[in-house]
Amino acid sequence: MRRSWGDRLFETGNAAVLAIVSLASIFPIYYTFVLSFTDPAEYYQKPLILFPENWTLDAYRYLMSTDTFLNAIGNSAFLATVGTAFSLIVTSGLAYAISRKRLRFRRVIMFGVLFTMLFQPGLIPSYLIVRQVGLIDSIWSLIVPALTGGWFVLLMKGFFDSIPDSLEEAARIDGANEIGIWFRIILPLSLPAMVAFGLFFAVGYWNTFFSAIMFINDQRKWPLQVILQNMLVDPSTSNASVADFRTSQKMPTETLKMAAVVIATVPIMLVYPFLQKHFAKGAMVGSVKE
Repeated sequence: MRRSWGDRLFETGNAAVLAIVSLASIFPIYYTFVLSFTDPAEYYQKPLILFPENWTLDAYRYLMSTDTFLNAIGNSAFLATVGTAFSLIVTSGLAYAISRKRLRFRRVIMFGVLFTMLFQPGLIPSYLIVRQVGLIDSIWSLIVPALTGGWFVLLMKGFFDSIPDSLEEAARIDGANEIGIWFRIILPLSLPAMVAFGLFFAVGYWNTFFSAIMFINDQRKWPLQVILQNMLVDPSTSNASVADFRTSQKMPTETLKMAAVVIATVPIMLVYPFLQKHFAKGAMVGSVKE
């Protein structure tokens, strides 16, 4: 079937618009990456650098030599690993419990989960609760209030609802208790769901920012995103002295900013390829009833 000139014109225009949008989306990422590896001397000589002549790791070396930045990376890594593990345990345990019809007060618990989705306590009550339990200025103040959410619980409950009761009955005949059934049968069958939700939780903990500003006063306990925000807003935060960096020239502020952005972005980007095979299936858990 021959296409008319109008169809060809539309496809050409569509391809051109998509190419422009793609370029506009990719260029900031490319420029951030390139500028972070640019030699300081070359940066001061050229107003715009698309492909540096001299690639260097000076900006990364400086950032990794500062205690503040290293502490921030360690705090974010702790949040992303420990926080994700605890969130998966709490979310999967609660979702599995309310998915079992034999649970007493099941409807009351379900109502409580739904209630948290409709009504949020707000900033002041949240801060007062965290302060009352003594978590102010503690790294756990960024984990405990964010352990789970109603949306995650309901989605994972929908996945557990699809698991046949006959598997639990067979395990119970073999002498397994509720905890054993959950660990040995339910969780292995829920691997795609656990991977998908684990990725959601890890990204959320790694990007923790606002709660850290509210609950953490000690700069040594700040996560990476707070340090990055200070560097982007206050240029004096990222200025490197000659003595600190052991170089003959001062590091450009923009180069340090771009290196910090790359460090804050790359770890999460590297996780996606390894979890891709489970993520596509796990992201749909609980969304379709059979």
